[in-house]
Amino acid sequence: MRKQLWKFILPIIVVLLGLLPLEIYGQDSPNPPEATINLAKWNIYNDGTHPVETTKGINEALRSLHNDGVKMVTLPSGTYLIDKDSRINMVSDMMFIMPDDAVLQKEASGKERYETMFLGYGVNNVTLQGGTYSGDKQQHDFSKKDNPHSAGTHENGYGILLEGASNVVIDGVKTVNFTGDGMAIGGVGKLIKDLYEGWFVSGALDAKGNAVSDKNKVRTKKPIPLTAPILQSEKLFEISNVQKLAPSFEVYFYQNNGKFIKKISAKVRDQMAIPTGAAYCHLVFNQASYKGGYLEVWNRVVSRNITVRNSESAFNRRQGITVGGADNVLITGSLFHDIKGTAPQSGIDVEGGYGENGYLNTNITIKNNQFYNNAVYDVILYDGRNAWVDGNHFASKEAIGLAVSPPFTNAWVSGNHFDGARIYAYHDVTLRNNELNDSITYFEGPNIVIDGMEITNGTLALSAKDAYGIKVSNVNINITKKVDAGLSISKNPLRLSNVTITGEPALRSFTGNTVSGSVFDHLKITRYNSAYGLSLPPGTYKDCQFEASEEGKFGTLSAVLAGDYVFDGCTFKGNVQGAGLLYAENKQLNLTVKNSTFELPGSAQAVSIQAARSAVVENNVVNANNLASNSTELIKINDYWKRNDPYDVLSAVIRKNKITTNLPAKGISTEYAGVGAPPYTIEDNILVKAKLSLKANDRFNNNILQ
Repeated sequence: MRKQLWKFILPIIVVLLGLLPLEIYGQDSPNPPEATINLAKWNIYNDGTHPVETTKGINEALRSLHNDGVKMVTLPSGTYLIDKDSRINMVSDMMFIMPDDAVLQKEASGKERYETMFLGYGVNNVTLQGGTYSGDKQQHDFSKKDNPHSAGTHENGYGILLEGASNVVIDGVKTVNFTGDGMAIGGVGKLIKDLYEGWFVSGALDAKGNAVSDKNKVRTKKPIPLTAPILQSEKLFEISNVQKLAPSFEVYFYQNNGKFIKKISAKVRDQMAIPTGAAYCHLVFNQASYKGGYLEVWNRVVSRNITVRNSESAFNRRQGITVGGADNVLITGSLFHDIKGTAPQSGIDVEGGYGENGYLNTNITIKNNQFYNNAVYDVILYDGRNAWVDGNHFASKEAIGLAVSPPFTNAWVSGNHFDGARIYAYHDVTLRNNELNDSITYFEGPNIVIDGMEITNGTLALSAKDAYGIKVSNVNINITKKVDAGLSISKNPLRLSNVTITGEPALRSFTGNTVSGSVFDHLKITRYNSAYGLSLPPGTYKDCQFEASEEGKFGTLSAVLAGDYVFDGCTFKGNVQGAGLLYAENKQLNLTVKNSTFELPGSAQAVSIQAARSAVVENNVVNANNLASNSTELIKINDYWKRNDPYDVLSAVIRKNKITTNLPAKGISTEYAGVGAPPYTIEDNILVKAKLSLKANDRFNNNILQ
């Protein structure tokens, strides 16, 4: 009977509890799950006045609510003036909510550095949701200095600053008008010990951790303590700022009683885990001298597991967001615009200063964001490793949409639209299925992979630092107006496949000055500028297509650099004006044209070899059915005006070609090769209507004239 009664009463109690009003902070409650801050209770002003009282009140309210176990706090609508000499210090395990019409306004000052909202080491499991964080940029006094030795750049005024925080979500927040960054996600460091020359002695340690003599090695004379408070919670340390000591070393760990635990090998800036029970360590360097030796022992904690979403950072002087020491960061669905004032002026800058005693950035995802009107950059991957840049719209015109600098390794870039914004990437970057228009790229390598890119009125510029350090495939370059656009390659050889360039630019749609060895597979260039032609780099062109536009008549396909040019299975199509000649001229050039087709709708030549170490023209088809003169030379070595000059084609073989003309033109001409020209081999060719015009010493055999 008693159990049945409780079955009836318990649901009624639950319903009655649900009818109680939502708890507002300041009312008595044993453990409120959520609360709205009572402004009067904490002496907080929401009319943009009383910054000292307001800042103090918000901080006291947050601490009190945290101590009461509140997990969700709302700050009512209004403008809250944050003290120029203070900041809001966020607490752990809490969602801090501001409605859209709530503003945290930093009080105007002349300070070079300030913070508005701060999440430091030990602050975990936080959500900042909604509202606007506004800086003092428009009222700031930039003439002041924090101290006589400061830089005076006023670039460190922050909206939201994280230093070693973890598990943080920033959702639907605006950060605007800061003298530095809207947000900064960084680390915090503690110098454990600095070791000077007197800390070192000649010698080594044996397999049991005992000191032994060794004149070729250096070890620490005294133990390095690992008992600092920070090392009890963050059991990692590193060696940095090493001078006059080797960058690699061995670390020996010991218990407090001197018992040896283990040895590891490490190098400068490695994050080393402290074994359980370890109280101190020794270091051993593989070198004989320790004169001038110096190093520092540090603990560094980066911010971890940080999400910024559905937010906006704008009109800040330095950055929208700086990622300056973090692991596992997601920035998504956000706007970054109008960043301008002091370098580097970027929407997002992933830069921890790792090479300058700073912090490492790892595992950074920048996804589905929009960037525009930023002065210099949209995104910088300056230092660190492992970043994913996906689905973003980079639209800061003439700025750099994405820069991947030399200190950064392993970036994956996919599905982005570079809308008038450039790409600069040095090495270790994979780009897939991106779009670019009205802009230019710069890729250096090594380990650059570009697979799938749609380019409109832009230039794909490749400058290979190492041979074959850049691989390009499945790229379409569409040129719809007379601008400088197309493909430009330089320095060392690279590999390209399935690249199509369509349209007539202002100048050349393909230029190159690489050394010999590049591979071009299925390169297709149609409607190139037939007044300027193409400047082809040496390399192997397999199954390629070159087609001139109809407007010009002087454009040639110029092969004029030292090295090997091989055209195999290619198609060359001129225009009715006569453009489209393959022109070779360099005494250090080796030219091979084979298995290819020349379609000449105008009165034009097919191949002109003016200078070469060797030339092979073999098994090609030349169709020239609109010639206007019998004197036209389809395949020729040198020309009439150089007939009395010393020869400069050292070797030539022309064989197994079929040449068809509408007039008895000169199908193959060597008669003007120059003074002292050696015998060239002319054999097994079929000439329909065309004729041979050879010099006397040529070796010609089995040529058929039809």
